Amino acid sequence: MICLTAGALAASIAVNSFTLAWMHSIEKIRWEEDWRVEGKALVLDEARILGSGAGMEPPANAVLKNGVWHYRPSIPPQTVLRLTHSPYTRGYEICNAGRCRALADHLPGIDNTVVIELRECS
Repeated sequence: MICLTAGALAASIAVNSFTLAWMHSIEKIRWEEDWRVEGKALVLDEARILGSGAGMEPPANAVLKNGVWHYRPSIPPQTVLRLTHSPYTRGYEICNAGRCRALADHLPGIDNTVVIELRECS
């Protein structure tokens, strides 16, 4: 299960793995990351960039498959992800089982500019 918090707002989502997705604010190109819960940490398994553009070149180890860059980021397990919610760009989405939903939809009344924290919760 993962927990979301933004200021005084909180929600939980019953998933063991999920895709975190967002749209680049200038290039309007979608980025996706596949995460899984492992113990008390979040582990990043794979990332995808659905195109390329200024300042968003895929890393050297990325492989292009059907127009999408796939790669495995080498970051350690994370205890918390901090994501900035902004009215100036499309918000982050969380996807599971082929369905995506805006993170902000899980936190009704969220401020226009706030940091959303995402972590494992028991």
